[in-house]
Amino acid sequence: MAMTVQQLGQAVKRLQVKHHRAGNEALKPLGISIVQWDALRHLRAHPGASLHDLAVLTFQTDQAFGTLATRMEARGLIRRTSGPGRAIRPELTSEGARVLEDATKAMDAVLRASFEPLSVSERAVFAEMLARLVEQAPGAGISSSPRRAE
Repeated sequence: MAMTVQQLGQAVKRLQVKHHRAGNEALKPLGISIVQWDALRHLRAHPGASLHDLAVLTFQTDQAFGTLATRMEARGLIRRTSGPGRAIRPELTSEGARVLEDATKAMDAVLRASFEPLSVSERAVFAEMLARLVEQAPGAGISSSPRRAE
């Protein structure tokens, strides 16, 4: 039975919600949320990124990411450093790197369990289809990478 586009959209959202809930549960023993894990992994992948760049990467507003950064700084996961101009550049602390490593293992387990019903070849096809949809879907102004610092 073929799904309507609305049903397909809802199925994608349901999977996202399940990942979010399972991820938060898996990360609870580490004292962080999936949003914090996402911020830490993007910070590691994009050293020198500004708070704005990280907000874009994590699908947050600048204000929401600033609040998140303040909480992570108070926890000792990041420290803020001055960048060019007025830019503030957060960086991982050694504690942040340790928590990120443990959190990534926990999230990998959640995602492996989620995609385990698919064969390796099915996952490859699914990944290719998702990449194509993300690339071509409407959504002006939504980027998957930060702008380049000048």
